[in-house]
Amino acid sequence: MQGKAPLDSTDIRILRCLRKNARISNKDLARQVGLAPSSCLERVRRLRLARVLTGYHADVDPNVLGIGLQAMVAVRLSRHVRSDVDAFEAHLARLPEVVTLFHVAGANDYLVHVAVRDSSHLRDLALTAFTERPEVDHIETQLIFHHQRNHELPVYLDLDDDE
Repeated sequence: MQGKAPLDSTDIRILRCLRKNARISNKDLARQVGLAPSSCLERVRRLRLARVLTGYHADVDPNVLGIGLQAMVAVRLSRHVRSDVDAFEAHLARLPEVVTLFHVAGANDYLVHVAVRDSSHLRDLALTAFTERPEVDHIETQLIFHHQRNHELPVYLDLDDDE
């Protein structure tokens, strides 16, 4: 579905609940949003078909996996042309250390969230995955001390009465 999906206030309530707990049972979800379970299930199915709901995920503690360091790598390309952009993005998509890739406007072309074992791993990644790439002109790395994800939907999505 292109553009803005036609959502009503019940859809927004469903999305808010699922953002907080994607594992909620349909019965509990229906109760929280004030629907019959069958109606709730149909709405969730419709939200998936409309690609409003694009997936579900599990949050994992990186420290338990031996990921002791995370960083944001700001990347400036030598040339901002389609072939270089495509090659660089394809390269990053193959790297298990890349958590998230942001193609941005401004002084840099990309912000890349990476997760590594330690500072040696980060150094090796910076050299092999970034500075040795022909598309890359400059990188700047910032360590992440704390990461907090907001599971709330923006307040401006509150709909008055089924607009």
